[in-house]
Amino acid sequence: MKTLSYLRILALSIGVCCVSCNKEVLDVEPLDKFSESAVWQDPALVKAYVNNIYTGVTTPFGAVMMASIVDEAHHNQNWNTTPTSNSLVTPSNLLVFGSSDNTFLDEMTWDPSYEKIRACNLFLENIGDVPFDNDAEKEVITGEVHFLRAFFYQRLVALYGGIPLITKSYSLDDEYTVPRNTFEECIDFIVQECDQAASLLPLTGDKARALKGTALALKARTLLYAASDLYNTGADWASGYANKELISYTGGDTWERWLAAKNAAKAVIDLGIYSLYGGENPATPEEAAQNFTNLFLNNGNEEDIFLVFKDNLRDDHWAAPNPGLFVGPNGWHNWGENSPMGQFVDRFELIDGTPFDWSNPDHKTNPYEDRDPRFYATVLYEGAVWRPRPADVASLDPVGIVQVGSYTRADGSKVPGLDTRQGPIEDWNGGFTGYYLRKFIDPTIDHQYEKQTLPFRRFRYAEILLNYAEACMELGEEEEARIYINKVRARAGMPPLSVGGEALVAQYRNERAVELAYEEHRFYDVRRWMIPESAYSMVKGVSVTGDMGSDGSVSNRTYKVIDVESRSWDPHFYFVPISIDEMNRNPQLIQNPLY
Repeated sequence: MKTLSYLRILALSIGVCCVSCNKEVLDVEPLDKFSESAVWQDPALVKAYVNNIYTGVTTPFGAVMMASIVDEAHHNQNWNTTPTSNSLVTPSNLLVFGSSDNTFLDEMTWDPSYEKIRACNLFLENIGDVPFDNDAEKEVITGEVHFLRAFFYQRLVALYGGIPLITKSYSLDDEYTVPRNTFEECIDFIVQECDQAASLLPLTGDKARALKGTALALKARTLLYAASDLYNTGADWASGYANKELISYTGGDTWERWLAAKNAAKAVIDLGIYSLYGGENPATPEEAAQNFTNLFLNNGNEEDIFLVFKDNLRDDHWAAPNPGLFVGPNGWHNWGENSPMGQFVDRFELIDGTPFDWSNPDHKTNPYEDRDPRFYATVLYEGAVWRPRPADVASLDPVGIVQVGSYTRADGSKVPGLDTRQGPIEDWNGGFTGYYLRKFIDPTIDHQYEKQTLPFRRFRYAEILLNYAEACMELGEEEEARIYINKVRARAGMPPLSVGGEALVAQYRNERAVELAYEEHRFYDVRRWMIPESAYSMVKGVSVTGDMGSDGSVSNRTYKVIDVESRSWDPHFYFVPISIDEMNRNPQLIQNPLY
């Protein structure tokens, strides 16, 4: 590796000599950017430098969402989502995790994350000499960078397991080949970074920047994941893999890990500055649904811990975050991508807490009546009233009712719904599952022309309550677990849980899947719980038929569950592989198991 570095320097030197031997030509400041030395002499430039590090904190609102590579959604264009969901990722073909113009999921992987980690390391090496007006300001921005470095490392560990812990910036003369640290070493480092950040950060302030609660929330998530089954089985699923310490703890006490996860989540709760948006006592199911809808349609509220804004108005890349256009129904001139799959929709209970079941005749006859209020805030389904149609198609549906079925007129002719791939508005677009996403989407704007600028909640208080409940549940503290699960359910207008044992585990996992849907939790949850076989199976949808009256109204709807796409699981997909290029660059790296 050093030989390559010397060759690069030699080539650069030759190039410089060919241009000119006049030092005056070379000794000039760049005109299109600030020099490194200038940055560390100016606090304003340092702040801009840190703002750029924040851009590595992604949102899920790209054209391909993480939901579409787990059992939440189906991507109608199959931009590598189908092979990914069939566990066909390899070191030489990372599919949705590879460099792509239309997924943005690659932004959370190896190269982009280490690029931001290097920026953090440079900052921490130089911040001591920056002439800030006061030490307090320097402490806060240093705390932010410790949080950001921890965030990027946690994201890498969740995808790859143990990875090289790089805490300095490299020069051309340094040795670049380094081994992976163990999973345990990585978790310990992330926790230390979170603690360091929390000690420097203020309690309150701009939630688009790291605060004390942000760092503690990341610590809580990190320890929750680390205590889970995948990392505490000694990697016995990876038969023949000789380096299990890279992907699992190989000793220690799992009970102590769950206790650490519990205490970390409780530390966030005990800050006393967060609460569930809309409160825990909605007067009606309709109010509960509206609360959950509005939670995501503002620029900040009492539930938010860490907000991610993206300047998509000035980003002219076609796939810049644009949730309304990407996932909205095609009958509103949207693209219908990342459509909710049937299994996800079926997780929403009835309002009395009864599980929904297509084999129940009453449920099948009226599948969308009297459901968990979060259902109506999350999913657009046959017959749902949404927003007015765009002006050019408003005459086809003056009210704005979702139509995903096929309807029969009195004369026997068939009419495809406006939001189907056979409809008259955009028959080249649309979903296959019979559902569209409502969550996150601002209904007050026309998404074919306007981009919404609302933030994504990278951390919110409901997750912390559920994290705490899960840790309590795993420690056998079921009553305490139910109290905190029921806080989340109460805000949703749902009855409290009273079960225990395996039934409580199942109910908790369903609650988490419903509450945190499409927020980039499920991909990791099915892995850490080691339940991927049930998550990677046939994608289900719904076929709807009905009668259409002369006024366009639909009656006598019937519903049939359909197969949409086959998916399959291979255990190697517990972790993403290190790319073949990275393996070739660094011979000290050890590949993840079964690749």
